[in-house]
Amino acid sequence: MSTQRFTPEFKEEAVRQVVERGYRVPDVAARLGVSAHSLYKWVKAVSPDRSEQQSQELLEAKSEVLRLRSQLRRTEEERDLLKNDQGPWPACAR
Repeated sequence: MSTQRFTPEFKEEAVRQVVERGYRVPDVAARLGVSAHSLYKWVKAVSPDRSEQQSQELLEAKSEVLRLRSQLRRTEEERDLLKNDQGPWPACAR
């Protein structure tokens, strides 16, 4: 088994063909003469970690929930004020 080394530029171009141009990994690997396994590893190394992305999405969702709860509380308070407001007229004139 050969331990062929590839330059970082070569790897970047191979990954770019998969990520940016949308070519399939087996097709690019065959065209460039590298194993599909290696190319999959290169692509995985440059793509963001899924767990990091999920934690970022979770953080954004939590912040949105807190914002919406605050907005709901404020809206309910405004509603209650309007519901209890008697206006400028005395109660007997109504």
